[in-house]
Amino acid sequence: MDTENRQKRLLCIVGGMNAGGAETFLMKVYRALDKTKYQMDFCVAKPEAGYYDQEIIAMGGKIYHTIPKSKNCLKSYLAIKDLVKREHYHQVMRVSQHALSSIELLAARQGGAKTLIYRSSNSQTGGGSINRLLHHLFRWLPQVIPTVRIAPSTEAAEFMFGKNSLKKGNAQLVKNAIVVADFSYDPGKRAKIRKELGMADRFVVGHVGRFNHQKNHGFLIDIFSEIVKKKPDSILLLVGEGEMENELHRKIDALNLTDHVIFTGVRADVPELLMAMDVFIFPSYFEGMPNTVIEAQATGLQCVISDRITKEVQITECVCFKALESSAEEWATAALENVWAGDRKNMADCLIKQGYDIETLVKEFEKMVFAQ
Repeated sequence: MDTENRQKRLLCIVGGMNAGGAETFLMKVYRALDKTKYQMDFCVAKPEAGYYDQEIIAMGGKIYHTIPKSKNCLKSYLAIKDLVKREHYHQVMRVSQHALSSIELLAARQGGAKTLIYRSSNSQTGGGSINRLLHHLFRWLPQVIPTVRIAPSTEAAEFMFGKNSLKKGNAQLVKNAIVVADFSYDPGKRAKIRKELGMADRFVVGHVGRFNHQKNHGFLIDIFSEIVKKKPDSILLLVGEGEMENELHRKIDALNLTDHVIFTGVRADVPELLMAMDVFIFPSYFEGMPNTVIEAQATGLQCVISDRITKEVQITECVCFKALESSAEEWATAALENVWAGDRKNMADCLIKQGYDIETLVKEFEKMVFAQ
């Protein structure tokens, strides 16, 4: 019997395999899986190639493209049902922040899947008022269709699966673990990347995340503008891409900050970029459990983050919560006050003790998903 037939294969249904938080979580799990026993394949609704596609294929994974629900709900449903039936998937996982996405697990069940996993990826759903209304009307679906319900935080679990869903045993917490060794602070790596980006002697404010409404980049730029008034040598390092990038460029130009901001795009060297930063500012409106704040802490980077984010993200002493209602000037003051006075601390052991090491997480994931 060949290796592929010996493996248990999990089909993951996602919008697309780009460098977002939910997708990054899946890739961290995928890389650490014992691939002599398990594989992960991906069903995506976007026709274009995703950021992680080449890596998925190199690791033996398959990528299937289906029509988005927004274009034709029935065709999308039937395509998933037929895919699961044709490829004989026993385990299927949907990753989403909207209740209606549970419908795809129903399609998988009709296609023959027995283990139906829903991962809640956020503490709110994106989009406009109609999108939120639809989520509210159909929020019972993820409480009855999946056979396994997982979330990265209490807020993300209760948002999708109901109040006290973790306490009642209706959902399970699966942490956004990382390869801790990759994020262990290294002064040499810090110096190297700061030199490469031309900011060796500058005070570096950082952010990693998609340029969309949820991440609140407009307010981040207001905060940074106040920081520059107090510390003129400051640089803002923005890692990511997204639909609001042009709008951000216009605001930066209007505030005469162009020479103070570096857009890196999506990068594979995020650990080194975090090491290069002096403070991390993250004023999101909502989050499930932000990967980047966990990663930033692992490098010993001080983080000033929105009080709308789950308190469970405070794994180390590096996190300071700040109210979104506070002024940009107050945020700037907090950011400048929350910088290491001496040598930066290595937080790797702290994350391991708190269960954020990927090896521990993957063992739990394998039992949860493949042992059913």
